[in-house]
Amino acid sequence: MNTSSTQFVTSRRMGIYEPLHQISMWGENFKTNGCPNTSASTILEAEAKLDNQSEDTSHGTPGPSGKYDQEATKPTDKVQRRLAQNREAARKSRLRKKAYVQDLESSRVKLMQLEQELERARQQGLYLGGGLDAGHLGFSGAVNSGIAAFEMEYGHWIEEQSSQICELRTALHAHVSDVELRILVETAMSHYFNLFRMKATAAKADVFYIMSGMWKTSAERFFLWIGGFRPSELLKVLVPQLDPLTDQQILDVCNLRQSCQQAEDALTQGMEKLQQILAEAVAAGQLGEGSYIPHLATAVEKLEAVVSFVNQADHLRQETLQQMARILTVRQAARGLLALGEYFQRLRALSSLWATRPREPA
Repeated sequence: MNTSSTQFVTSRRMGIYEPLHQISMWGENFKTNGCPNTSASTILEAEAKLDNQSEDTSHGTPGPSGKYDQEATKPTDKVQRRLAQNREAARKSRLRKKAYVQDLESSRVKLMQLEQELERARQQGLYLGGGLDAGHLGFSGAVNSGIAAFEMEYGHWIEEQSSQICELRTALHAHVSDVELRILVETAMSHYFNLFRMKATAAKADVFYIMSGMWKTSAERFFLWIGGFRPSELLKVLVPQLDPLTDQQILDVCNLRQSCQQAEDALTQGMEKLQQILAEAVAAGQLGEGSYIPHLATAVEKLEAVVSFVNQADHLRQETLQQMARILTVRQAARGLLALGEYFQRLRALSSLWATRPREPA
């Protein structure tokens, strides 16, 4: 893949960098390389074709020997068993998705009850202590319902990810078929994409909450980059877990990592430019006069660009996952997603160990 030089587009409103078009440029270059994903429609067509073949075999003219007929039906029986296994795996996946939606609906009801209780407590003049972070409360003491909803949904997201990790590990150890593995891979990929959509909604409610990583553990925040993981650094962690790779795969992964680094540099430069603009907006006028509301109003308008940077960073993360899925085989992609999930599990476990470590008395 030939990597084009990073291009920057100057925003008419602010003069900050907008590298989103660059991300889409290098993403297009990979569409014809690697191992493309088989869509759900392709799988269904394959099943239908195999069903037709089995019907033709069952209605065919019997041969002269019963022995030969029995041998001829063996491959058909094997195909039918495999198709039954695939349908069962798809059914279980649909049941998991249905249970997840039901959990979300239950969480919304609990959230509404929590908001009502907090509102009653505020009206009675009670203080809230330790239950929610101060960033969730405005000056009036009102709860930021968007962030509260995100926290509950993210808790369910973590639980579902743990379940998917167990399923991937079991499937790889059992050497299941590629069709079954592909279902698990696509489910895991969709799970990450759903997280990016959740973050985009939460960023509109409080972008500083997403940027600061308050929803993550302390060890995860140590590696934070614009509200999430840095794709190029994560590739360095995952690639050794995918050996052996072919020469072409190694070349494609190297090109992908280089493209990620260029897009990351462009976003980082844009963030630095935005910070400079915000600092100038906040410091505008004569400091010390006590009249600063008009200047802060201007700064608030410019903060909309921070939401855009979070969305662009998540777009880069999603593109990186999709490109890796195209480069790798289905079995390699399953191993990569298993390694990715366990990596984040280890970071969360590290945070817990650090928080509960023995301490010497002061």
